[in-house]
Amino acid sequence: MPEQYIGLQEIINKQVEVVQPVLTEEQMEQINFTLIEALHTNKQVYLTYYKKGQCITETGFIQFVDSLGDLFIFIDDVFELKNKMRLSELIDVRLA
Repeated sequence: MPEQYIGLQEIINKQVEVVQPVLTEEQMEQINFTLIEALHTNKQVYLTYYKKGQCITETGFIQFVDSLGDLFIFIDDVFELKNKMRLSELIDVRLA
């Protein structure tokens, strides 16, 4: 029986998967501008990123941005954990 539930869960997960959105040059510039502003002003942000077929939104603070290395460090608001992410995974960033 447990194998059936695992199989059903996999089918459900496949149905809710979405393709990673492709951003325009303007959208990428806006994301970069917002990240830098949030970093320098220490303002809270809403981050939407793509991971394993899903678009996930979290709130927190930007601690580090490396545009050349395609990397940023984000401290989430709930558990105050450091999350290292790729800039290419970002879909949207908004100031809270």
